[in-house]
Amino acid sequence: MLDPRLYRVAFVPALLALLVAAFSISERPAPVRTTLAPDTFMGTTAMETLERLAARYPSRRPGSEGDHRLAAEVASELRRLVPGTVEERRFTGRTIDGRRELVDVIATRPGQPGPGLVVVAHRDAVGEDARAELSGTAALLELARVAGSGRLRRTVTFISTSGGTGGFAGAREEVRRMTSRAAAVIVLGDMASAQARRPFVIGASDGLGQAPIQLQRTLDAALRVETGADPGSHRWLSQWLRMAVPVTIGEQGPFLRGGQPAVLVSASGERPPDAGAAIRADRLQQFGRAVLRALHALDDAPPQAVAAAPTTDIVVRGKVLPGWAVRMVAFALLLPALIVAVDALARLRRRGERVGGGIAWTVVAGAPLVAGCGAALLLGTARLLDVAPGAPIPAPGLEVGARELIAAAVLILIVALMWTVGRSALLRAFGARPVSLDEPGVGVAVGLTAALVVLALWVFNPYAAALLLPAVHLWLWATAPETGLRRWAGVTLILVGLLPLAATFVIDARAFGWGPVQAAWGWVLLVAGGHIPVISWLLWSLVWGCAVAALIVVVKRPAPESELEQITVRGPVTYAGPGSLGGTESALRR
Repeated sequence: MLDPRLYRVAFVPALLALLVAAFSISERPAPVRTTLAPDTFMGTTAMETLERLAARYPSRRPGSEGDHRLAAEVASELRRLVPGTVEERRFTGRTIDGRRELVDVIATRPGQPGPGLVVVAHRDAVGEDARAELSGTAALLELARVAGSGRLRRTVTFISTSGGTGGFAGAREEVRRMTSRAAAVIVLGDMASAQARRPFVIGASDGLGQAPIQLQRTLDAALRVETGADPGSHRWLSQWLRMAVPVTIGEQGPFLRGGQPAVLVSASGERPPDAGAAIRADRLQQFGRAVLRALHALDDAPPQAVAAAPTTDIVVRGKVLPGWAVRMVAFALLLPALIVAVDALARLRRRGERVGGGIAWTVVAGAPLVAGCGAALLLGTARLLDVAPGAPIPAPGLEVGARELIAAAVLILIVALMWTVGRSALLRAFGARPVSLDEPGVGVAVGLTAALVVLALWVFNPYAAALLLPAVHLWLWATAPETGLRRWAGVTLILVGLLPLAATFVIDARAFGWGPVQAAWGWVLLVAGGHIPVISWLLWSLVWGCAVAALIVVVKRPAPESELEQITVRGPVTYAGPGSLGGTESALRR
């Protein structure tokens, strides 16, 4: 039913789109620099503060007594250092220990009108002591001392949050309260680890987009000057995957999702340091000075260099590829599969074949995963799955114990029941007739459904749609009966189409320090906590349903009959007339 010639012709717009995208590539914006030396940041003072706070508050799980007492001391220090307002905000949020009462401390030093600078660091930690994780708070207090002396002209806000070990409850609360876009939000992570892990500047978001490229380069340049080393950067593939599946374990994620220009600065990269990680005074000095250098640069920056919205552009080999170009190319590459599938549907309809039943059967194949995600969301909403903070949880705080295993078993049971019983009930409810896998319309239905689902995904996230382009094209031809593929070849094509998704799962798990079990449970919690929007997991469930339907078609469809051997003899076996030894000269093409 598929027309190869139409399929080839439909790639012409893709060639034009690629040409336009090539001409849309531009240079990266230059970093904002300053000639002011950040000598006022005293690394020795910050180190003394770090040692004192770590000794007084070794246990600081979110919402614990130690966390609250540390919040009170941080508030007291900020009142002493910052000539402005200091506020302690109490609220209830989801953490790695369930719902807890948390405290955010906000100190604002007023400055000239316009977008202000924001510096954020979380206080809580999973393990005991965890001095490296507390180094962000020590650096924040030292930066507050510098800002209190009047060295910065813009309004500067210092925020000490809780919940940074998972769920980012404090950061999400402050994003909700921010009424305008800041000039820049700099999140202080691990500022003192002896063991460094690049990149030092992370701009990944919990929503579609990433930190403004100029802001990232500004922090990169400051770190390069102060450390004398390359701060590293995410390669274009990592940026693409983070756009396709927006998730991060850095506290800059909620700010970016809320439309704020935010970056995380951390010596251990995106992943938090271990509780017993060794620290270095010179590392705290270098990173603190680098942040202060960036604050000076942003304080003097022109209006167009600050308060920029998160961007969907990505950096490819030092050049900027615009997000609109990615959207255009993704649609152009999806178009051939969509056109050929619609053409095949029209051909089948003209022949009187039914395709509606095949489409319903394909859609219902995703129903078990929809039921599992819906059940996880209900468990999280009803607080039966309380440890679902609504944001990614770093590996140290992502515990998988007996309660979590029971919840996982319940969800698996729901998915299994929906597969064995629920699908048939849904098909009857839709009034769809039983589907025979030897019908030519079944393969077309699978390919068309996959193309339409990816088209819907493209509307919300073109990077995710681009990730599924190999699957759409390969599944379309693997399920087409006229290709005559053997079972193993069809299964191979379907699995190859899933490789980008598997690569995303593995790369994110490695970046976050998750093991296989932690990764699976982490994604369940993201659904249960509402981090992944309903429309997103609905569409992804349908994608996996299309994959399962394609596998069923390829594996269970009757094998094509073996071709008969070419007949070269005409008439009885003993016949030796014209044609018995091949074509005659008069029959040859002239």
